Amino acid sequence: MRGEPFTAFGLSHLIMLAIYFFGIILFFISRKKIRSKSTLYNIIRWLLFGILVFSEIIYHIWAAVNGIWSLREHIPLHLCGITGITGAIALFNHNKKLIRITFFFGLIPAFLAVVTPELPYDFPHFRYWKFFIHHIVISWVSLFLAAANSIEITLKSLLESYGYILLYAALIGFFVNPVLGSNYLYLADTPTADTPLDLLGSGLMYYFNLCLLAFIVFFIQYKVYNFFMRNKQTPK
Repeated sequence: MRGEPFTAFGLSHLIMLAIYFFGIILFFISRKKIRSKSTLYNIIRWLLFGILVFSEIIYHIWAAVNGIWSLREHIPLHLCGITGITGAIALFNHNKKLIRITFFFGLIPAFLAVVTPELPYDFPHFRYWKFFIHHIVISWVSLFLAAANSIEITLKSLLESYGYILLYAALIGFFVNPVLGSNYLYLADTPTADTPLDLLGSGLMYYFNLCLLAFIVFFIQYKVYNFFMRNKQTPK
């Protein structure tokens, strides 16, 4: 079960970052074709859906088989875990509210996870594959759902999604983490890996800065998306 410790920005990490950016660039190059050809759209849609669902299921099976599964660490309650669920549902039913929530919750947060992974083991360990495949696809799905369906991202949808994440964080921080002794959403402590969260201070200042950071990230996504989608086609 154990493997070599993960090395940030080592060769195996850089390869995954290259795959992530290649997928984003490929999507932007072919986005008009994807929107205009329903067969191509559905092939990508169901492929992404399958990866999201399979990677989550196989992770729980792996943890259970190795005797390490626990409520404290393995429920998909981190932001990317929840986004994997909303993304899979949105791929299935094209619910516009879920697409917007997935866009805000998943695009940059999952990308930041890929850049600064909290990962104990390096290639070719199972955790390495699961972490990168799952987080890369979450970020791709967040962009794919919004852009390929020409979903309008407004200031109102930004504020709604921000309100949802604050409510969700309150639920996790006040109820789930204390009961389970867990660290979901990294509300009890920062990740073990070096991440931007280490710069947010401690105590009440940590929570204030975390809320502020979330709003800044959402706002950047809102502005950048609308910049690139200014000449978007009519929604399907």
